[in-house]
Amino acid sequence: MTLLLLALAIASEVTATVSLKISDGFSKLIPSIIVVIGYGAAFYFLSQALKRGMAIGVAYGIWSAVGVAAISIIGALFLDERLTMVQVGGVGLVILGVLALELGGAH
Repeated sequence: MTLLLLALAIASEVTATVSLKISDGFSKLIPSIIVVIGYGAAFYFLSQALKRGMAIGVAYGIWSAVGVAAISIIGALFLDERLTMVQVGGVGLVILGVLALELGGAH
């Protein structure tokens, strides 16, 4: 259940962040509304995952790593943004860092 809540938090945050780009500085109403709702939902779902016992370091690490990777991919595929090899490497390092955090806490 906690992983589902974390997945919902990530999906909400990614949706809100993409909408933030599309909102054009909050000058477009519908994307601006999605930003506010999306970030609110993201923090709600994250708080529920934490409430159910997920460690904050692990939850935030996974949330941020998956969010960074997803936004980078969405930006490159759909928003005409370029990713350099250094940036791709950086995203990979973030993901490796979260894996280290997760595996380091495994008992």
